[in-house]
Amino acid sequence: MNNQTISQNHSTPRPAREGQGGGSAVGGSAVEGSAGGRSSLKSTIAVSLTNYLDAGAIVAGASGLTLWQQYLGLSEVHLGWLNFISANCLGAAIGAIIGGLLADKYGRKFIFTYNLLVYMTGVLLVMLSVNFPMLLCGFLITGISVGVGVPASWTYISESSEVNNRGRNICISQMSWGFGPMIILLLGMLFAPGGYLFGWVESLAHTFGGADLSTEALNVFSSRVVFFSLFVVAFIAWNLQRGLQESSEFEENKASGKKTGLIENIKVLFSNRIALRTALFLATIYLTWNLVASVMGFFQPHIYETAGGVTNEYANMLACAGWAFVVGVTFVLSFLIDKMPHKIFYVLGLLAALATWFVIIGGVNGMGSLWAFSILWGINGGLSVQIFYALWGSELFPAKFRAGAQGMMFFLVRGLSAIWGLVFTLIYGENGEGFTLAAWCMIGLLLISLVVGVAGCPNTRGKSLEQITKERYGDNY
Repeated sequence: MNNQTISQNHSTPRPAREGQGGGSAVGGSAVEGSAGGRSSLKSTIAVSLTNYLDAGAIVAGASGLTLWQQYLGLSEVHLGWLNFISANCLGAAIGAIIGGLLADKYGRKFIFTYNLLVYMTGVLLVMLSVNFPMLLCGFLITGISVGVGVPASWTYISESSEVNNRGRNICISQMSWGFGPMIILLLGMLFAPGGYLFGWVESLAHTFGGADLSTEALNVFSSRVVFFSLFVVAFIAWNLQRGLQESSEFEENKASGKKTGLIENIKVLFSNRIALRTALFLATIYLTWNLVASVMGFFQPHIYETAGGVTNEYANMLACAGWAFVVGVTFVLSFLIDKMPHKIFYVLGLLAALATWFVIIGGVNGMGSLWAFSILWGINGGLSVQIFYALWGSELFPAKFRAGAQGMMFFLVRGLSAIWGLVFTLIYGENGEGFTLAAWCMIGLLLISLVVGVAGCPNTRGKSLEQITKERYGDNY
């Protein structure tokens, strides 16, 4: 995108204000983002690794859930607590509200400089776990780090994108969110007991744990190796992200002397009718969808094993195929989202999600229904509500409390998802006997997300963040 196009989309003739953040790429200059999108693409990829680590942490736990259950003798209630405090729910909820406020107070780069050190600590604790409290603490620390990083990363991507590439860059971030589970599940399948590389895992386990390891201890070592892969990616991402420059939107807001912080953000959010209405809209569509997605993200392989009666290896393969569809569909969407109405893709994604659960209500009576379930949910993931929540959430709030508002909403969504994860285990039952009832609950939630999203879909395509803010809030923000 050239400078002329950008200036036409701004209310003032300053060159490439929004694209200027694209110069935040590693080694980039302030004008590269406006020159052709190369710089914003580089910074987007670096920051999108946060999404890889977010989804990867959820699915790494999910892919080895049965193995940890057997190794530590865990009940379904224990599994519910792991989900409750993980990157899927409460851990991320706590981290999000902290991270959003810190990002608005000290900058997006502040988060990128320190947060992944916390992530690596949590993953390391999971890798070394020998009892349930260690495993629980590792999941919690990892989850908090995930929550801290998400609002800052979505905000930074939007602020460093050219006007006509903002949707594309959010899609790239979502693709990273899809690549994480796909790769983690592939590794889980290869390293799982009976997998092609399990012999290597066995040798590694005996090297570190001795020759007299139990079968359960040997099997769970495959999950430890998967978590180690997340540790390596987190280290790479940390080195890339700490080299980013600060967002120009944040720097301009800071230079203006406008107040930021917890008290100010909460005051504005609850006193400004537009901000409050926006937060309620976004929280509703994301919460109702995420209550379904959070269960799928953490329990999907476990569901395949219990309701479908397949092996751990086959369950991971099914889930991996679904995530491949997420990546593929999002890749196609990235070319269209900045050119066509958002509402079209929003509706298609939720129709695929609804079809997924109707397949389950029809009965899991063979591999055909399991594959249909996996593929349909993959299509939904490629057109997911999360894409539009990330895009609209970073567009519809002013820069001064953009990340903080997202953090508060993310806190609400993941916190309630944590409670729902516990309730779901009770509905689902020990062996999947309540799965049909659970499916009807999921359909009800998805219908709410569909209706509210269609009714409130904003018209932001092709507009700069400055223009959107001025249209919605006037000149005061």
